[in-house]
Amino acid sequence: MATGSIQNKESFLNQVAKNLGRERRTEPVTRPIWKHQPQHEVFKGFSQDQLVDILKEQCTRIHTSVEEVTSSSLNEALEKVIGLLGGTSVISSDDPRFEEYGINNYLQQAASKGIDVHTWDSSYGTDNIHKAEKADIGITFSDITLAESGTVVLFSDKGKGRSVSLLPTNYIAIIPKSTIVPRMTQATTFIHKMQQEQGKVPSCINFISGPSNSADIEMNLVVGVHGPVRAHYLIVEDR
Repeated sequence: MATGSIQNKESFLNQVAKNLGRERRTEPVTRPIWKHQPQHEVFKGFSQDQLVDILKEQCTRIHTSVEEVTSSSLNEALEKVIGLLGGTSVISSDDPRFEEYGINNYLQQAASKGIDVHTWDSSYGTDNIHKAEKADIGITFSDITLAESGTVVLFSDKGKGRSVSLLPTNYIAIIPKSTIVPRMTQATTFIHKMQQEQGKVPSCINFISGPSNSADIEMNLVVGVHGPVRAHYLIVEDR
């Protein structure tokens, strides 16, 4: 049996239909078009600058530091944040934007100064995860950013392991300004379009809103329980 193959699919689905007391459906379901779609009206027509303001305001509620930088000042800002977080070990995604923004050069310089720097490499297998577990700081780019909730959306692939944002003690998200959209509505629309055009979506899509949080039955918020203790967003002007 090939890995990932499906066994007894037809008999299983036929049995489900029988238990539901109806005929088996073999044609795709037509998605309904709702007359009222208020989700598309939230922040409709807002400029990127207005969305940045909304994102920054939300970050005050989710215990996340945020600042705006330019592409030329990004590395300086990174150095400052890494210093403030006391980072002696860093793991980053293998994302072409690290080269595009000149961050790889900065990380090479940081490594020469004694900081342990690791870039996710799929050929390393689980060693990447061990590196992430021990890292002080994980750095990724955001693929989509939700202003309303202060959420960065990350599309995993072979060079962008999810452990980079989930396991280190601290997390830095680099947010190109053009990735900022009003809310979840636009993100799910984009992902649905990706499925229609490419026939697939990333194997894992993470929605991260600041540092990890937990609350017990008494609703006492605890920050940094099961993931990064601190999160910092760098919004970079890319247009």
